[in-house]
Amino acid sequence: VMAQLKARRVRKTYLALAQGSVAASVGRIEAPIGRDPKDRKRMAVVPNGRRAITGYRVRERFAGWTLLELDLVTGRTHQIRVHLTALGHPVAGDPVYGTGTSRKGPDGLERLFLHAWRLELVSPRTAKLVRAEAPIPDALEAVLERLRAGEASAGRRPQGGVA
Repeated sequence: VMAQLKARRVRKTYLALAQGSVAASVGRIEAPIGRDPKDRKRMAVVPNGRRAITGYRVRERFAGWTLLELDLVTGRTHQIRVHLTALGHPVAGDPVYGTGTSRKGPDGLERLFLHAWRLELVSPRTAKLVRAEAPIPDALEAVLERLRAGEASAGRRPQGGVA
């Protein structure tokens, strides 16, 4: 399994709530990552950084937020957080890379909204694909439910005229 990790044969898929509306429903972020020259404790997209690739798909859209499914092609430190911030869509609840609204996140969020959701690898013994999934934690699901409820009530607001 370690050899597969090194050879990038293990597919890791994450779920993240990103600030704003991510325009493309499917995309790929290719931007080198290294230490932030202004702050050594942070990582950043830097010209001489190490190759980093993140694929993403939009799972659900909300007012002000987008739920993404992300595949790590490479596995750099803070890769998803750095790539989404560089894209202008920081991860909700991120105390390091977020600012203002994104740092706080939607109502009820008490942690970084990034979840290691699925791991896929080929079994060294049977050569079959093995998939493990970790359901989204209740605390994060509750945040999504609150966003969905907000969307539903917003959809029923009368258009024009006197509200």
